[in-house]
Amino acid sequence: MMTSKVYYKLLLVFLVLPFIITSQTIFSGYIIDEQTNEKISGVNIYSKSAGLIEVSDDNGYYSFEANKDDLISFYIENYSVYETKLSQNETVYLKPLIENLDEIEIIARNEKIFSLQRLNSVEGTSIYEGKKSEVVLVDQSMANLASNNSRQIYSQVAGLNIFQNDDAGLQLNIGGRGLDPNRSSNFNTRQNSYDISADVLGYPESYYTPPSESLSNIQIVRGAASLQYGTQFGGLVNFIIKEPKQNQKEEFIIRNSLGSNNLYTNFTSYKGSNNKFRYYTYFNFKQGDGFRKNSYFNSKNFFIKTIYDIDKKSKLSFDLTYFTYLTQQAGGLNDQMFSNDPFQSNRARNWFNVDWLLYNLRFDHDFDLKKSLTISFFGLNAVRNALGFRVNRVDQIDSNGPRDLISGDFNNFGLETKFLNNYNLFNKNAIFVLGSKLYFATNYSKQGPGSDLSNADFTFYNDNFPTYSNQSDYKYPNKNISFFGENIINISDNVSVTPGFRLEYINTKARGKFERIVQDAAQNVIQHDTIQENRSNERLFLLSGVGISKKFKNDIELYANFSQNYRSVTFADISTVNPAYAIDPEISDENGYTIDMGLRGNYNNYFSFDANIFHLAYNNRIGFVQRLFDDGNVKAYRTNTGDANIYGLESLIDINLRKILGLNSTYIFNTFLNFSLIDSKYISSDEPGVEGKEVEFVPKYNIKYGIKFGYKNFTSYLQYSFLSSQFSDSSNSLESNLSGVIGQIPAYDILDLSMNYKFGKIKLETGVNNILNNFYFTRRATGYPGPGIIPSPPRNFYLTLQYKF
Repeated sequence: MMTSKVYYKLLLVFLVLPFIITSQTIFSGYIIDEQTNEKISGVNIYSKSAGLIEVSDDNGYYSFEANKDDLISFYIENYSVYETKLSQNETVYLKPLIENLDEIEIIARNEKIFSLQRLNSVEGTSIYEGKKSEVVLVDQSMANLASNNSRQIYSQVAGLNIFQNDDAGLQLNIGGRGLDPNRSSNFNTRQNSYDISADVLGYPESYYTPPSESLSNIQIVRGAASLQYGTQFGGLVNFIIKEPKQNQKEEFIIRNSLGSNNLYTNFTSYKGSNNKFRYYTYFNFKQGDGFRKNSYFNSKNFFIKTIYDIDKKSKLSFDLTYFTYLTQQAGGLNDQMFSNDPFQSNRARNWFNVDWLLYNLRFDHDFDLKKSLTISFFGLNAVRNALGFRVNRVDQIDSNGPRDLISGDFNNFGLETKFLNNYNLFNKNAIFVLGSKLYFATNYSKQGPGSDLSNADFTFYNDNFPTYSNQSDYKYPNKNISFFGENIINISDNVSVTPGFRLEYINTKARGKFERIVQDAAQNVIQHDTIQENRSNERLFLLSGVGISKKFKNDIELYANFSQNYRSVTFADISTVNPAYAIDPEISDENGYTIDMGLRGNYNNYFSFDANIFHLAYNNRIGFVQRLFDDGNVKAYRTNTGDANIYGLESLIDINLRKILGLNSTYIFNTFLNFSLIDSKYISSDEPGVEGKEVEFVPKYNIKYGIKFGYKNFTSYLQYSFLSSQFSDSSNSLESNLSGVIGQIPAYDILDLSMNYKFGKIKLETGVNNILNNFYFTRRATGYPGPGIIPSPPRNFYLTLQYKF
């Protein structure tokens, strides 16, 4: 892919340009407390173009290089944020904050602070110049954090399509631009910038989602993230967990929540510091009966982060995460069953279990003000078990025989290194990042007979049921080696071009066997063959991209980018036996590209906005078609359905009514509109009846509107969501099949209300989700927790009490 001599010459130029170095203006001085005249150490200094560039030393002294017209910001806890265009030698005075701030004043101040944490041109050792990016500020979202309510948390992320089928938020299911939301598998999902999915290549599904109560923010970068973070079409979702600061005072938070259907959650966190050692830890517990019969769940999540500040330039950090949950699964429905009773269940013996262990060791080092390095060693050891009665006809009564058991064992580790350098090119500021990623995985998948009882027993009973039809045992050794880079080249003071590349080597293997068992009408075995398989798929390819940014006055930016994407075939695509559909044995990888062009900014804090148009070219797309089989049955068939174009408009505007109306700082008054208009079409296909059809999971209209009002310590938030209808298969079937997998997902709208009040160290949160009690669904599951229609929650309530000391 793109291996011409011309391309490699351009790549060579890209790599050589960063080393043409010239000088910048040096700024230095002292930072002083305005009231006491004492020098302040540990002040974070940010530039508008490069992010964090300096931290004041023990004597309050700072020194750094930057463009003379760059906007510089000074921030440290318990002081007002100070922004200025510096003189070369200037003393900076910071104003202390009063001690007893009302929460409304804290939020107003945080709006200024948080603006420093948006995805600027550079964040750490990552480049985001010219990319479509969004940051979810979790503490300001006014969402139901206790249940990870995705509809509210991601309300201001344009164009997201969200599966919501449980009332605890155990899994995150988001997609966009025609990408399947199932377990967010089309995004590269990360926590604190390291991978957290089961297998980045072979099984990129995210069974673990950190509790939103633990998060500082969520970073989302669309398809252009393919160069730095992985080749996925969706881009990056990066969960940033709260982090203790240097000289962190001890902080202890306890949150207890009660909700409908016997929901109980507890979130307890603690953070502090001791000299050079910092730490943050939390425990999260969730339990409930669910809004359908046979929907009990219980989850536990433990996390600890430790940071050792070696010196002012280096630090070493370690993350450890353990997550486990057990849930009973009520099964899927077909259209008629949903119409009769959307909350019925005829599956009392289906269970699902996850054990997820994550670890990450990271080293950060600043060589000087220009050069920085991060090295991250990460790994995962996890188990996923799905057990239950599964047949193609979802209205069939459970036979009480042996249950189908699918067990996955995931073991992977990787090493990711990134080096960033600030330099001058032709008397203009420029930045490059070079990085590499080594990733190795050894995973196992086994399918066979479980017990014929009703409990959550995840043991195989092959000896008891030797003729069980769905039996397989596979090992998947995978290897991924990549080398990537991006380079911000400033053409002028307000125009930049950012070319990039990613050289990717992927080797996925499947070694194992499956049983082919044929029985007569009396269930006697007339043929039993063991089929051995040994597959290997090795690829080496080059992805490229380029971003362009032009900045105007009043913090307005015009941006555009082009990036190539790639998605390899997963384990589920090639080896799992599913009664609801069949799999094409010749199924192959997907590829394409993403183009974005948009305008974003903040006009004098009166309103902020981001509006963009995009085009996603999706070649060799994997999806479902209806196919007639030799036995006369029509069944869903998973295959490469064809090449597709997806294009549309995504927009968000957030208006500060408080400032427009001239209200004082004791008020919060904001309103926003998140609107997307997306169209799609299959432009070619070898499958009959597909070409010219709409692409699956593309609602034409996606609207979210919200209004937030607060006075002093009280804040309220009302949100309305609407999604138009969408298809679940490439043939655009309107009618459901027997399994409920195929068919249209009807339009729906939802209204949510949230409120909170703070008095002293206590905070009270409450709300009603789905106020109008609409009956709807967002998902037709192909496997667990179905197959079939998975209903979404009806009206439900929650109440949270937080104590912070």
